[in-house]
Amino acid sequence: MKSSLLACAAAVLMLGATSAANAKGCIKGAIVGGVAGHYAGHHGVLGAAAGCLYGRHHAKEQEQQERQQQQQSQVNGQGKL
Repeated sequence: MKSSLLACAAAVLMLGATSAANAKGCIKGAIVGGVAGHYAGHHGVLGAAAGCLYGRHHAKEQEQQERQQQQQSQVNGQGKL
């Protein structure tokens, strides 16, 4: 248990050292995935890695949706005076 907790902590620290643009969603996903993986069968590191990937994917989707909403509001706003 100590080794998996230590590995998760090391993974979070390494992820925290990366730039904020690349780590968006990764840290939160890694924490949740690490805890879930630990309780699901002592695979905290695998859970953290999968959680990080999912968190990054989800953050990119949200960012794309926000961009689309901004573009639509700009297009709709230009037609009005």
